[in-house]
Amino acid sequence: MNILVFDIETVPDTESAARLYNLAGLSEAEAAEVMFSRRRQETAGQSDFIRHHLQRVVAISVLLKSGDKMSLWTLGDVDSSEAEIVERFFDGIERYIPTLVSWNGRGFDLPVLHYRALLHGISAPKYWDTGDDDNSFKWNNYLNRFHQRHTDLMDVLAGHEGRASAPLHEIAVMLGFPGKLDISGGDVWERYLDNDIAGIRDYCETDVLNTYLVYLRYELLRGRRDRQWFDDQCRQLRDYLRAETRPHLDEFLQAWPETTAN
Repeated sequence: MNILVFDIETVPDTESAARLYNLAGLSEAEAAEVMFSRRRQETAGQSDFIRHHLQRVVAISVLLKSGDKMSLWTLGDVDSSEAEIVERFFDGIERYIPTLVSWNGRGFDLPVLHYRALLHGISAPKYWDTGDDDNSFKWNNYLNRFHQRHTDLMDVLAGHEGRASAPLHEIAVMLGFPGKLDISGGDVWERYLDNDIAGIRDYCETDVLNTYLVYLRYELLRGRRDRQWFDDQCRQLRDYLRAETRPHLDEFLQAWPETTAN
């Protein structure tokens, strides 16, 4: 079975906002400030979080686990267009037909990816199949909230109750995993303005690692695997991170001491 753990990072889609709100002539930063201001007005000052359809994807990181093989990477490169990285994501689903694993993927990541694929004219027949092409997808597909082909850990662990949902960082740290390191999702826009796409991509990969580790505990929780399997998977991940010799992965490894109970 193929497991694909994923996470996305986004910034305001100022190009679409310029068309919607007649913002021609404003810089990207200025247009984004208009978007933030509009959201504060819409939410009576409670939030400036941009709505899903106006989020532009700047990074998609994935961990692919296929049998005993493991790979962690971010799609495309620092110069890749949004259309390219979104298309690569859905192409991966077509190729591997994996079980998707996310943290709040149903509430954020996938709706954003739906809108961006729609914008760029990207086809994803396997992802959207609910049994018309493959009858097995009638009973287990990517779109049904209660199917396992996409496991949104935040949603499942909260019992599909929004008021019970928890932040990934807090759950990861509670379980003895590193959690977020030197940046969080709230820092992505500033990093983007500083042209630090590489830093955003690195951060996205560490979120994927935390999600994967929580997923391993989830498999233990529901009795599909035993403790020996869990320990073996953690050991394999540590070995993989050591072999990669990438600074942000080494930092993650250093924040995950071998003495922890996980």
